[in-house]
Order: sequence, then C-alpha cells, then structure tokens
Amino acid sequence: MGWWQLNADTLVRSRFVVSPFAETFACLKLLHAGDAAHPGEHAWLRTHLPAYRARLAAEPVTARLVRAGLGREWIADFLTPAPRGGEAFADEVGRVRSTAPDAARAQLRTALAGPLPAALDRDDLPERAAVLLEWVWETTVRPSWERRRRVLEADVVARTAQVSRGGWVSVLDELRPGRTRWLGENRLQINLHEYPPREISGADLIFVPVTVQRAGWVAWDDGVRYAAVYPCAGALADAGVRPVPSALGALLGSARADVLLLLASPMSTSQLAAVTRQGLGSVGRHLKVLREAGLVERRRAGRSVLYERTDAGNVLVEAAGQRAPKGRGELREEP
Repeated sequence: MGWWQLNADTLVRSRFVVSPFAETFACLKLLHAGDAAHPGEHAWLRTHLPAYRARLAAEPVTARLVRAGLGREWIADFLTPAPRGGEAFADEVGRVRSTAPDAARAQLRTALAGPLPAALDRDDLPERAAVLLEWVWETTVRPSWERRRRVLEADVVARTAQVSRGGWVSVLDELRPGRTRWLGENRLQINLHEYPPREISGADLIFVPVTVQRAGWVAWDDGVRYAAVYPCAGALADAGVRPVPSALGALLGSARADVLLLLASPMSTSQLAAVTRQGLGSVGRHLKVLREAGLVERRRAGRSVLYERTDAGNVLVEAAGQRAPKGRGELREEP
C-alpha cells in the first residue's frame, strides 16, 4: 500500500478546498473511461462524450497524450498540479501549461512505465494538455459549476462536521473507503499500490472533493504541498436522481422526503436547494415541518446554519427501507 508519513502539526493544519481544476480533471477521467457510476453520470456522458471523442479523433497526438498521461497505475504529474485553494481555473491550468517539455516527457514515461512513443516526443505536450482541459472546463463543467460548487461545499461541510463528532480518523477512513485509512504512528494510507512511503511532515496537506464518483488521485509539489482528491458523497453527486421510497414519499411528500434523505450529513438551506434543485423558499418550508416533527435538528457552524437528521429521522428513513448510510460507498481504485 502507498502511505504518507506526517506529523501532528501537518494534520492539524490540513484543510479541505474546492478546486475547479480538480473537478475538470475528474470529468476528463470520466470522459476517458466512459464508465458512469450512477444515472446522473450516464446522462452527462450521453451529452458530452460524442463531442469529446470527435475532438480526440481530430487530434490524434492529443488522444495519445491522454492515453499515456492517464496511466493504469500512475497519472503524469504535470496533469494534476496540487490545488492551492481559492484559485481560478485559469490559474490552475496555467501551471499545466508552464510545465517544462522535458519534465512532461519524463512524467509520461513514468505513467507508461516504459518508453515514450515517437509521436509524443515533442515540446507542445503541456500546451496540448492545457487546451484540452480548457475545452473540458468550458464545455462540460463551467455551465454547471455553480451547482457543482455547492455540492462540493456540502461535502466539505459534512466532513468537517464529522471531525467534531468522530475525530480525524473517522474522516480519513471514509474519504475513499478501503483505500484511505489512518494506520496509526503518524501514517496515512492513501491507496493500495505498493509505492514507497513519503515523508510529508511540515508540508501543507489538503483534501479536495470532486463529484465524479470513481475519481480519486494524489498530487504534490514536493516538500511544499500534498493533496488527496476524493469523490464526494454519492447522494450529493447524483443530484436530482435519488429514488425516494414510496412509503416515505406517501407520508411526507416526495420533495420533503428527498430533503430528509439528504440530511444524513449536515447541510445548509442553500446547499439543499442546490442539490435538490428546489427553491430556497420550498426547502425552508420543508425544513420547518421536519423540525417541528422532530425529524431534523439545526445548529450553527461558524456563519452557517446546518440541518441534520435526528435519531427519530433516521428511524423513519430506515423503516421506509432506506437505511441511513454509515460509509461513502465502494469506490474503484485509481492512482
């Protein structure tokens, strides 16, 4: 297994950040794989996959670059700069574009675990990668970025609330179940590959959610910043296509039941509105009814007011045949 050695100072300074570039790269991986994890991703692929494949068919060098860079066990480092938080997409993709050509070729050899094809022995690889990522951003991500951002923020809120309830161990073990795990003795398992451990004490450690459910990777600026990218909670990512148990829908109404189902993790009114695609006023009325019935409770976290199911709410959901989730779902391993 691959693991990082870190000290307490690094862990307590770690933080969650939302990155438009990470979301874009996750969508590139989804387009490359063409393998959806849920109905929402199926619909997204139906919309965007034909144009993506047509673009690569017209640019065979870029197509070979993508196949080489997204290796079976390793992603070429220059394709995944470590997010810094608060950056615009243009700034993040600019770091891909500024990669030295020799470095890009060397990292592709690592991803391929072998020699570089002659067609990729050229200096414009970082530029080609940046242009493709800009196309993925503008065409497939930016139009829905505000909704995606709220979904990612909802996941961050849920994870940070989990720290207060179960400590960092509970969060780290659930980022990518079966892949990430706190091993004790200052060791964080980051994947199942047999890579040499890395000493990251003193560096920045950040955690970055993406909505693509089978995405996940690590990135770093050696000695400065290390990032673990993970898929956000499935109920959040698959917004708008959650099945509501018929009994629960009949009792509460389907829209109100949808809100109750989502509140296995803390969420704000605006986040619920973004995920359910209901208006703020409607969500507020549903929350008022659910609170008065004792099914949800609210509390303040900083400047946000968060809602979460009560024990009674969990019992009702479970009785309706929708067991409250204890984990985040099984995820396919990625580099």
